[in-house]
Amino acid sequence: MSRLEGFRGNRRRKSAGRAAMAAVVLASVGLAGCSSTGGKRAEEERDAAVSGEAAVGTPRWKIAMVSHSGEGDTFWDIVQSGAEQAAAKDNIEFHYSHDKEAGRQAQLVKAAVDNEVDGLIVSLAKPEAMKGAVEKAVKAGIPVVTINSGQDQSEKYGALAHIGQDEEIAGEAVGRELNDRGRKKAVCLLHEQGNVGHEERCRGVRRTFDGEVRNLHADGTNMPAVESSLEAELQSDPGTDTVVTLGAPFAPTAVKAAEGAGSKAETVTFDLNDQAAQGLKDGSIGFAVDQQPYLQGYEAVDLLWLERYNANMLGGGKPVLTGPQILTKKDASTLQKYTKRGTR
Repeated sequence: MSRLEGFRGNRRRKSAGRAAMAAVVLASVGLAGCSSTGGKRAEEERDAAVSGEAAVGTPRWKIAMVSHSGEGDTFWDIVQSGAEQAAAKDNIEFHYSHDKEAGRQAQLVKAAVDNEVDGLIVSLAKPEAMKGAVEKAVKAGIPVVTINSGQDQSEKYGALAHIGQDEEIAGEAVGRELNDRGRKKAVCLLHEQGNVGHEERCRGVRRTFDGEVRNLHADGTNMPAVESSLEAELQSDPGTDTVVTLGAPFAPTAVKAAEGAGSKAETVTFDLNDQAAQGLKDGSIGFAVDQQPYLQGYEAVDLLWLERYNANMLGGGKPVLTGPQILTKKDASTLQKYTKRGTR
């Protein structure tokens, strides 16, 4: 029996609403050759989706997303924004919760299971701590999609699919870009202890970069401490020509640390936000690697809706990649339109 069949066979959900399901017209699709009435209806539905109104006639299913985000993490604000937009379109009751401490994140997942959600989206930054909670959801017949981190563990834990960026492939892209720029020595700044995705990123950089890479661990919850640690590291090795940050909020801090150390090291970063886009524009940041967090949230909700409505599975159950995309100064002006509204 396939994982999909197992989920559908084990569900403890009421089925009466599904039998009475109305035909669906996706908000973003227009049909060639339709009548003027059909075209008008499609246009109305597109307008409804943009304004946050449901564009489908399916029952109001309930989906929870539980991430490993800390407070004020702009990356996860973007993921949440994408998920909320898809939920509005798909007539989904969406609930978002988060905790950077893996044990508490696992408890939030278990609470969602006890609340009998119709679908669950979860990040696996610290997979072993999340294993039991995810498997509890699977055993309860709740379809699970993992996002952002934990790609290698996703299928093992019983999730339907993983949506995100292959972190080692993204790191390899950074290494090749640094080679093209003639760099020789880099510091990879890890701001969250035990995050498997962060380790994979630095490992990927090391695999393709012809120069030297050394890891620097710092407490990402204390930005002044991050700055002072990096400043000391750059002072200790004036030959360092690149700082690789693993999250956009840390890129401006790395720029300040280099200035404080009197270092000419260029900052490059994983992920994107408005400050990073401005840094690309003014040249203080060399390039960014975007994994498109808005898309991760949006596609995760859409995937669960499609699975419930029509037994569809994006990517055939294989990881659905949303990155990496290398962004440079030439992209900055266009990007700022989207970073300012919080979707990139």
